[in-house]
Amino acid sequence: MQPTTQPTATALTRVCFLLRVKPDRLDEYRARHASVWPDMLAALRDTGWHNYSLFLAHDGLLVGYFETPDLAAALSGMGKREVNARWQAEMAPFFEDLGGRNPDEGFLRLEEVFHLD
Repeated sequence: MQPTTQPTATALTRVCFLLRVKPDRLDEYRARHASVWPDMLAALRDTGWHNYSLFLAHDGLLVGYFETPDLAAALSGMGKREVNARWQAEMAPFFEDLGGRNPDEGFLRLEEVFHLD
């Protein structure tokens, strides 16, 4: 009898980031995310963005979280998608302090200091 080999799971990097939505744009920001374009959702999935969530505080603080097997590849993959260019251009006016960058380039990534598995 030969030993069975269990498939190994791909290690995922957990990514958490911050942005700030302009207070006067909060309602519209929520509305836009209630109906994200299907081709944008497909692009995120196809480029390795998994378990993606956005959390919005009443003052505009936006906390994003996603998991990916390769952060550089996920960012690069989205950077090559036309739908992402359109989405980023439409969403950029919602945010404070991007310094001329798109939201997907201007977020502050947080360091993970603890994880309970």
